[in-house]
Amino acid sequence: MYDSFQPGPREFATTRWSVVLGARGSSPDARRAMAVLCQGYWYPLYAYVRRQGHPPHDAQDLTQEFFARLIGKDWLGGVAPERGKFRAWLLASMKHFLCNERDRARAEKRGSGAVLLSIDDTAESRYLREPAAKDDAELLYDRRWALTLLDRVMTRLREEFTSVDKRAWFEAIKGTLTGDAPAYADIALTLHSTESAVKVAVHRLRERYRATIREEIAETVGSAAEVEEELRHLLAVLSR
Repeated sequence: MYDSFQPGPREFATTRWSVVLGARGSSPDARRAMAVLCQGYWYPLYAYVRRQGHPPHDAQDLTQEFFARLIGKDWLGGVAPERGKFRAWLLASMKHFLCNERDRARAEKRGSGAVLLSIDDTAESRYLREPAAKDDAELLYDRRWALTLLDRVMTRLREEFTSVDKRAWFEAIKGTLTGDAPAYADIALTLHSTESAVKVAVHRLRERYRATIREEIAETVGSAAEVEEELRHLLAVLSR
């Protein structure tokens, strides 16, 4: 029965900024934390740079160089939870970086040939599927940030269900989070269960979904109030 599934939420600290603070320095743990940040923010920043008018190759170079400096020059050494939301700090840093680059000679190869992070080879194909005129650069950045965060949430939930041998349940009911799912009775038939058990499963999934979104947001903000503010911002940008 589904009732045996009781996913264990992570310990939740509303002021932890754990991924950002953990990415400072050069230890193996810091490099792993930095890889998480790079993975999560590479495409939102690339899309922002492209929407600023830079052609694909230059946008890739600029995004790569931005992260190279974030790593090599330890820009994260100056950030702290009291400075607010990491999403906003990162975008402001990219804006400052692009302004400086306009005044810099482009002859020197960016990154000095060092491969500091894995480049997303699908970034341009993804960008070409973006609405051509609907979003300005900042809104596009925020939308990609929001969707990337939700992707991480879904990955975590899938892993939680899989860990207790309930992957089939997750795949069957995940569409209820977006309104894209069959009727509960049809889901019950698919799972060889009861409609009542499906209702319980959906209720618990929705609770975990909301809690996991807040946990993900809490990784990069400095207070409980900012968690709620970022959540409202996420919903707003996704509705535009």
